[in-house]
Amino acid sequence: MYKIVSKETLNNAVELMEIHAPYVARKCEPGQFIIIRVDEDGERVPLTIADYDREKETVTIIYQVVGYSTELLSKKQAGDYVQDFVGPLGVPANLHKTDKKVIGIAGGVGAAPLYPQLRKLAQMGVSVDVIIGGRSAEFVIMEEKFREFCDNVYIATNDGTKGTQGFVTDVLKDLLAKGEEYSEAIAIGPLIMMKSVVDVTKPIGLPTMVSLNPIMIDGTGMCGGCRVTVGGQTKFACVDGPDFDGFLVDFDECMRRQGMYKEEEHACRIGRGK
Repeated sequence: MYKIVSKETLNNAVELMEIHAPYVARKCEPGQFIIIRVDEDGERVPLTIADYDREKETVTIIYQVVGYSTELLSKKQAGDYVQDFVGPLGVPANLHKTDKKVIGIAGGVGAAPLYPQLRKLAQMGVSVDVIIGGRSAEFVIMEEKFREFCDNVYIATNDGTKGTQGFVTDVLKDLLAKGEEYSEAIAIGPLIMMKSVVDVTKPIGLPTMVSLNPIMIDGTGMCGGCRVTVGGQTKFACVDGPDFDGFLVDFDECMRRQGMYKEEEHACRIGRGK
């Protein structure tokens, strides 16, 4: 059992939890994820690590309340326990020192896994900018956290309630048009958002890493749900990633796979028979 040290509501759909998980906190690196199980009958849910504190032996996760399991998790409070918290899983992000800036682009809860990556780059002496996107102001998360180490924080919202009205790609295009130079981009968010970012960066040869955590299910490579084509080869997001070269990812295939069981999702009955 793993104790919930603290809990915070970020908006009406997204919550943050800090979990006491000594082994995971000791070993994890930016880009990796965990598998959480709320109770002994619960499903295994992969969640990317948003932060970690080796001294406190805690790991922070941020999740969107969208289904039965996350609703069950949402009912937990600080001081409660979750059944399993397994990790770290996946391959750590390939972060390296560079003379030019790195631009991070986050869509929605994608800000959570992007945060530790950009923070580590900043700790390595790399200058970093970030673009954070959300449907509206309340869905822009972790802005103040990013401001602690980013040179510039840009905001984009669909409805214009905060920052630039439009998409993160609109801000990215504007920055590039103004002559901003970056050595690399890291984009994390919905698949369509990451595909759109690559559509901007690939023609100009700006290397772009993306995270395929949105299509992970089992987290061990056994279910095949996160099978994806990268550079013409079959990869599994959970064991070979979740981070990949965005130029090589077949996003159309990814999006088809993500929507494969959409019609059946409403019929989930996990734990409802009790």
